[in-house]
Amino acid sequence: MSQNSLRIVYMGTPEFAVAPLNALIESGCNVVGVVTNPDKPAGRGQKIQESAVKKYALEKGLPILQPEKFRNENFLAELKALNADLQVVVAFKMLPEMVWNMPKYGTLNLHASLLPHYRGAAPINWAIMNGDKESGVSTFLLQKEIDTGNVIFQEKVSIGENDNLEVLHDKLMEIGSQLVVKTVCAIEAGDYPQIPQENLITKGETLKTAPKIFKDDCKINWSSTIDQIHNHIRGLSPYPAAWTELTDANDKKVALKVYAAFKETEEHSHPIGALISDTKTYLKVAVDGGFINLTTIQMAGKKRMNIGDFLRGFQQITNYKLLID
Repeated sequence: MSQNSLRIVYMGTPEFAVAPLNALIESGCNVVGVVTNPDKPAGRGQKIQESAVKKYALEKGLPILQPEKFRNENFLAELKALNADLQVVVAFKMLPEMVWNMPKYGTLNLHASLLPHYRGAAPINWAIMNGDKESGVSTFLLQKEIDTGNVIFQEKVSIGENDNLEVLHDKLMEIGSQLVVKTVCAIEAGDYPQIPQENLITKGETLKTAPKIFKDDCKINWSSTIDQIHNHIRGLSPYPAAWTELTDANDKKVALKVYAAFKETEEHSHPIGALISDTKTYLKVAVDGGFINLTTIQMAGKKRMNIGDFLRGFQQITNYKLLID
């Protein structure tokens, strides 16, 4: 088989999935079609939005399939007609076996973690929230159970102490794109290792998981340690964002999203959750081990702002306290 003759169908939806698709095309791979989510209304105006992958595929003139349901007979017939040797999946929905098992070489997946750790929907968030010092990407072939297939290649990256979700996302997107190309070329050459994930678990090791994140998971627990709170905020920034609530003497509540904060490690005698501010330039929260200094926040219904702008518009901050569970 000559180089780059494998017929590839690419499946993905968000921005994270655009870079690997671009890398495949730039390296001369034969991408014969793209499968992505249906267009849907989004934002305040509920305008119909196309996925990031669809926008890219339109620019490149690639055939696009947007099934509402994967078991739809018309979709399955259209997919089969693309005659893929290999499917590549990045940041997409769960596929039924009749889809992932269709091509001769199966379906290759890029996952944003060092499998078998962080199987699940939110691996990048959880790695930071758990305070990990390294993360990475893995390529593997899909099997029945989610994120359990044999690993082909892995690449590690370090997580900086102040890296947030956005920073790590972009690092992993970059190396993940190159890893997808490397894996496709290895499959094309018929020379690719397949390592069962159980072989990558050291004895007595507990696997970390990456379940979908819900609103309650994003609430800041001010009783946690300074490092846990700092990791929680950066692991959820910019999306879906950590949040907390302020309340005044009349029990009026104000919800706040916290996008950026830094930690000041020092001993103090303030009660946990105490708000400390000069009402002009800083707002910090007393926690176990020091202070969390809030720098970028957003009040419900308002736009994101730095702490100075917030305090100028919210001069009664001294009348408020944090709601601590």
